[in-house]
Parts: sequence; C-alpha cells; structure tokens
Amino acid sequence: MNKDQSKVAGGLARATSLDADKRKEIAKKAAIARWGDRPPQATHKGSFQKDFGIEAECYVLNDERKTAVISQRGMAEAIGLSVRGDRLQRFTMGKAIAQYIGSELREKLDKPIIFQQLSAAQKSAFGTLHGYDVTILIDLCNAILQAVANGVKVTEGVAKQAQIILNASAKAGIEGLVYALAGYDRTKEEVIAAYKLYVIEEAREYEREFSPELYAEWYRLYNLPKYERGRPWEFRYLTIDHIYHPLAKSNGKVFALAKSSKEANGTSNSKIHQFLSEIGVKALRTQVGKILGIATVSETREEYEKYIREKIYGQKELPFV
Repeated sequence: MNKDQSKVAGGLARATSLDADKRKEIAKKAAIARWGDRPPQATHKGSFQKDFGIEAECYVLNDERKTAVISQRGMAEAIGLSVRGDRLQRFTMGKAIAQYIGSELREKLDKPIIFQQLSAAQKSAFGTLHGYDVTILIDLCNAILQAVANGVKVTEGVAKQAQIILNASAKAGIEGLVYALAGYDRTKEEVIAAYKLYVIEEAREYEREFSPELYAEWYRLYNLPKYERGRPWEFRYLTIDHIYHPLAKSNGKVFALAKSSKEANGTSNSKIHQFLSEIGVKALRTQVGKILGIATVSETREEYEKYIREKIYGQKELPFV
C-alpha cells in the first residue's frame, strides 16, 4: 500500500467510525477555521427542479472565487442516488468505491461548505446551510467512472449519470470559455438551454431505443436462431417494415429523412435512430412500444402479422419476410 492509499484507508476508517452529528461538528470547526466566525453568504440562489427535475438548490457565494454551491441533497440526486438519509456519504465510503475517491475529495465530502443565505432584501443574513462546491461533482463522477473501468460493480444508473454529467459539463464548459474569450455574453436562458441540450444528447447515447423484450418476441414468433454474436438478418427487415416505415404514420418519410441524414453525416456503424430529431426519437419509442405490445399478445407469427396489418398499417394484405 503506497502513502496516498494509506491516507485514504486511514481517513475512511476514521469517517466510518463517526456518526452524523460528529461529522457535522468537524465540518463546522473546519468552516470556522477557513472562514472565521462569519461564514460566507449566498448572494444568489437557484434550483435544478424546474429545468432538470432534480430537487437541488444551488447558490453563488460572496467569497473571492464566487464559489458555486450545490446542496448536499442535490449532489446525491445528481448522480442518481436516493436522497434519503446520508446516502451520498454511505455510497462514497463503501468498499467498492472508497479507494477511487482519494484523500482530497474525501476531505471535501466530509467537510461541506457551511454558509448563510441572505434575506429577500439582500441586506441581512439568516439560516445556516450546507452544500458542496459544485466542481467536486465532476471529481466524484471521474472517481465513479474510474472504478467502473477497473471492473468495480456500480449501479448502472449511477455510472450512466456520471458519464452524462461529465460529457455535458465538458461541452458546455468549453463552449462557455469560447463565448467569454470572444466577448459574447449569454443570457441565463441561453446557458440553461445549452446545458439541457447537451444532457439530452448524452442521455440518448446510453439509451436503448430498441427493447430487448421486442427482440425476444421476434425470436419466438419467427422461430429464429440465436447467434453468439449479432442478430438474425431477418431483424433488419422486421425493423424497417414494422418500426421505421410506419413511424408517425409517415409512410416511410421519417425513415427516408433519417437515412439520408445518416448517409450524409454518419458512418457505416451509426444507427438510424441517432439521426432522428428529438421528436422523431419520441415517436420511435412510442412505435417500439406498440409493436412490443402486439408481439406480446400474439401466439403465432400469423396472428402477429395480422395485427400489424390491421392496427399499424390499417390494411388487409401486406408482404412480410
């Protein structure tokens, strides 16, 4: 065990032996040591709830760095953890992830920032609040993904959320830097809209547009062989005929537009659904859901195709593979 690992192990042992009240007392003393008797004050307050659906309050402090702070509850919810109890602390002190947290991040997690919120008139301070410098969210996401890369089993939703946050923050950050250097001053609405767009784009990279359950039903109904790698060639035609062609009742127009966009901008390995608009992706998910429902209630291939003709295409005859 090297020196840094020893420090982490020692810090972890001390942290796990302390109850919540003792940790708060230590954090308070650390805050006094850093800020003196007068803690920093929040000059601005916001929330992630309206735009991102996360119950997290955020603040900007009046210190030299104008520190951006996110609530403790918000830090946990941002990476997909339950906000009940001390879930963030228990997750980061777990044996699986603790060695990737590191001593510096561990210390920051154990000593949240204690600050005061200003009154509505912005003249007097009231209430003591606890939060974290929001930049440690990036450090935490990096630690989670490093653990995953080394084979540590982390809840899939947490790993996915960590990757989304990292990628979206990196894109928004470099864009913001260019705007600042170029002298372009974005409005609050533009900043939020840009970050939301990056989050949506990153989230789509990790979503399965096609349900594994649908493939399982196609194997059953068409009595198709299962290969160790890849899927039967028949799936290609089933996907086009049953999913893409009737998508949004467009008679193939949506599929044609996505295909032309793929040919113009994509690679041979790119998926058609990656070139659909956000509206198109929503329509795709709805369509997949409809076909899965039909497949699930069908006992045979003939019954399934009958339902497809009547419910999806609205006609009596249609050629299938």
